[in-house]
Amino acid sequence: MINVTKHGVILKKTKLGFENGGVLNPGVISHDGLGHMLYRAVRKGNFSSIGYATLSATNKIKERLPYPIILPEHDYEKHGVEDPRIVKIDEVFFITYTAYDGTNANGALATSMDLKTFTKHGIITPQFSYKDFEFHIACSKGLSEKYLRFYKLFKERIGPDTLEKFTVWDKDVIFFPRKINGKFAFLHRLYPSIQIVYFDKLEDLTKDFWREYLFNLNDHIILDTKHPFEASYLGGGCPPIETPQGWLIIYHGVEDTHTGYVYHAAAALMDLNDPTKEIGRLSEPLFSPEYDWEREGYVNNVVFPTGTILSGDDLNIYYGAADTSIAVVTVKLSELLNELKSK
Repeated sequence: MINVTKHGVILKKTKLGFENGGVLNPGVISHDGLGHMLYRAVRKGNFSSIGYATLSATNKIKERLPYPIILPEHDYEKHGVEDPRIVKIDEVFFITYTAYDGTNANGALATSMDLKTFTKHGIITPQFSYKDFEFHIACSKGLSEKYLRFYKLFKERIGPDTLEKFTVWDKDVIFFPRKINGKFAFLHRLYPSIQIVYFDKLEDLTKDFWREYLFNLNDHIILDTKHPFEASYLGGGCPPIETPQGWLIIYHGVEDTHTGYVYHAAAALMDLNDPTKEIGRLSEPLFSPEYDWEREGYVNNVVFPTGTILSGDDLNIYYGAADTSIAVVTVKLSELLNELKSK
C-alpha cells in the first residue's frame, strides 16, 4: 500500500473573464526556489488560455496573475490552448499543450527562457486526416485491433463523408526532461495508449517522418492498456521523473463504468535507456476520484495528473479535479519506487 495525502483544492475559478468557467490540469515546475504553475483557464463557452501562479508551499498559492500568459493566436488553436505540461531541458523551458480549433485537437509546443515570454513552434504531432490515419494503422505491422476499433467508432459518430475534414486527435504531449541516447523524446497519445517519439530537431517532424512512424506504430508504444481501471484507454500525465531506478511515469487511466467514465491516476517505472521497457507498474490506481471536488464538476469523476514537484522524498502531484479546479496530493517517492520495483 502507498500512503497518499490529499491536500484538497488549491486553485478555483474566479469571476475574471478568462477563467470564469474553470481552472484545471496545470503544468508545474520548481525553478529558482519557487514553484511555477501554468494552468488551463477556461472561460464560459469552453475557450481556454493558460494562466500563471506561483507556489509558496505544497498547497499554498503565493501569487496569481489576473490575466493569461499564453493566449490562442493562430487558427489551429483558436478555440483554446489546453492542458500545459512543462519541463526544462538545458536552459530552455519546453511547454507542450493541446491546440484546439473547435474540431481538431493536436499537440503543440512553445518554448521560453524566463516563463514570461513564449515562442510558439506550432503543432508537432501528425496531421493526418482520419481517413489517411486509418489506412496507416491498418497497415501497421503487429498493431492491436483495438487501435482500429477506436477509429471505426469515430467514423460511425462523424460519418464517413466527413473523415477528410478531421485530423487525428493526438493529445497529452509531454517531453522528457533530458535527451535520451542523444535525442529529444516526448510522449503522446494516439488512442488508446501512450507512445514515444525520438527526434534530433523539430524540423525532422515532417509528414514523411510521421508516415513511417505510423507504419511502425507498434514499436513506439510505451504503455498499453493492461489493468481494469485503465481498460478503456490511458494517456500521459506528468513529465517523466528520472530516478536511479528508472523513469517514473505518472499517467491517467480511464475506466468505463455503468455511471460513465472514471479517470484514475496511475504509475509505472520504465528503463532509463529504453523507456518502452517496463520495470514495474501499479496494478491498482495510485489515487482515484474520492471527494466531492473530484466526483462532481464540469466532467464528473476525474483526477487528471499533469505536474509534479519533488521536495526531498515528498512527491507532490498536481492534478485537475473534475475538470473544474486544481488540487494536489503527496506521496513518498521512495515508497512508490519500492512498490513499483516489487511488481
